[in-house]
Amino acid sequence: MSALAKANGHAAIASTAGAGAALEDIGFQFSAMACDCEVRIAGLSRRKAEPLAKLAIAEVQRIESKFSRYRAASVVSRINASAGSGRSVEVDAETAHLLDFAATLHASSGGLFDATSGTLRKAWDFKAKRLPSAAQIDALLPLIGWQHVRWRNGQWTGGRIELPIAGMELDFGGFGKEYAADRAATLLQQHGLRHGMVNLGGDIRLVGPRPDGQPWSLGIQHPRDETRLLATLALGDGALATSGDYERCFDLDGVRYCHVLNPRTGWPVQAWRSVSVIAPACLAAGALTTVAMLKGDAALEFLAGQGVGYLAVDATGQVHRHAADVVMA
Repeated sequence: MSALAKANGHAAIASTAGAGAALEDIGFQFSAMACDCEVRIAGLSRRKAEPLAKLAIAEVQRIESKFSRYRAASVVSRINASAGSGRSVEVDAETAHLLDFAATLHASSGGLFDATSGTLRKAWDFKAKRLPSAAQIDALLPLIGWQHVRWRNGQWTGGRIELPIAGMELDFGGFGKEYAADRAATLLQQHGLRHGMVNLGGDIRLVGPRPDGQPWSLGIQHPRDETRLLATLALGDGALATSGDYERCFDLDGVRYCHVLNPRTGWPVQAWRSVSVIAPACLAAGALTTVAMLKGDAALEFLAGQGVGYLAVDATGQVHRHAADVVMA
């Protein structure tokens, strides 16, 4: 397994424990990061489960507040506001960890995963369902490029970052939610939980198997029919994440335009309807799904090189899979 796959979308839906389970299986629903979320705790009474769920939910909310580009006080917003000013911004160790991960993703993907490509949102309005002009895209492309970022790491004690071009933006949207799922699950484990999961809009990090030792049954949404599952997966530990062309998208003249944008062209990818990845951590699984979507025809070769399980649906609807215990719906 590669270093990227070991690093510490959104079609997956977690099921509850099987019928007749002897121990309680309690779901705590909440909203965060623009999606429906759930912390599921099994094998404990509600009295013991509730404070654990509150801890996990608070951790997700903390990460959203700290790193969302839509929060004016977030560290990402402070970095973006300084772009082109000639001033660097000091960051703490946690932010440094994520910036290093962004740099690793950029290098590992050949520049396709670029945390500075979020500025393309200024051209693409998926709610309005209209195409941007070539001039709009061309104006933004010079603002994209992790290679321009001046990032000085302080050996995990923090560091300083500078965006040298006015209008440049950082966006942790490609891995922030997955990081939050991992952090919340780690907190649950540190407080003694052995059976449960964190599900952030379908990006899932498990905390061990079900109380009876059996794996959880996770459903992967069909990319063209939100009422159907594409497949179910038996998983006892690790993480599952999905990227697809059906979350923020619109169809025009028979062409699907989705929110996964190629940073080199500024235009949406079109080779894959969805890619689901199984990995030890949600941060790795989510990053790999996005890179695979961006890789186009080279996606399957890329995933095979990462040594992870996957289930992918190409533009024609054909399913490609390399994952154990997957049952097609």
